[in-house]
Amino acid sequence: MTMATPPLASTTLFADLDVAVELDAPLGRHTWYGIGGSADALVRPQTVQALATLLRRCARNGVRVRVLGSGANLLVGDDGVEGVVILLDAPCFKELQLNAEGPVTAARVGGGRDLAKTIHETVAAGLAGLEPLIGIPASIGGAIRMNAGGKYGAIGDVVQSVTIVGFDGEERTYARDQVRFEYRHTDLPAGIITSAVLSLRASEPLGLRERAKEISKYKASVQPLAEHSAGCMYKNPVHPATGQRVSAGKLIDDAGLKGTRVGGALVSPQHGNFIVVEPGARASDVAELAALVADETFRRTGVRLEREVVFWRRGEA
Repeated sequence: MTMATPPLASTTLFADLDVAVELDAPLGRHTWYGIGGSADALVRPQTVQALATLLRRCARNGVRVRVLGSGANLLVGDDGVEGVVILLDAPCFKELQLNAEGPVTAARVGGGRDLAKTIHETVAAGLAGLEPLIGIPASIGGAIRMNAGGKYGAIGDVVQSVTIVGFDGEERTYARDQVRFEYRHTDLPAGIITSAVLSLRASEPLGLRERAKEISKYKASVQPLAEHSAGCMYKNPVHPATGQRVSAGKLIDDAGLKGTRVGGALVSPQHGNFIVVEPGARASDVAELAALVADETFRRTGVRLEREVVFWRRGEA
């Protein structure tokens, strides 16, 4: 087992906190790719107070902090990452409270709660607003941070407020009009999203379930959902010639790159914007292929691709 560095010793950061700690923790099992190295420490705070205190101590000791959501939009390097990785899987970070106020229901949702599970429960309750996100793997916090969405809508459309514990350990709540939601981006300040309030609309349950099924069926027909991937590798870029946002998958397809392989990683033959992995693949295979696809797509189409998937590497911010 790799020894933790002195700042990560349990007596320094964790001993008197209500947290669960795993040193030299393999991270691949927490990601959709299922590959990658270990974190020096994987920490599961059991309360918001424990999270806030931990963040203050990490800041004071110069310990790097990363937050792990559902692991869907993430590639962990083969050498893992230094510092503390925080996983919000305690009950206080996975709550769902529904408060109906006429035709609108304010849904208070924990930042660590699974988006797919939340969609299922709100649809079953006859509440519309999240069903456009069906098929997008994410935690609520991760989905809000990147304004996850697709052709049917984005989560920012229903956000009423967001609560964040900053890396200084201070908890702050931001109303909808204080946050700018853009394509795969928000201007939320740095920190960890612990909860949010979403505005959902009362809807006829049967019709809502049918719409959810239609969206799910469409996505299953065009995306390799059964494969190991991290979802779309690249954001849909703005074409420099037209100023219009275009499909990254189509650009990759037009560049003739479907099926391109590096080691155990390949561009999905079903959808060009998905890089899938086979048994024995390494994170370096995915990273090399992602760079190759971006370079070749630019060379052949003149459009630059920006990654949507986050890469974690040891020693890199």
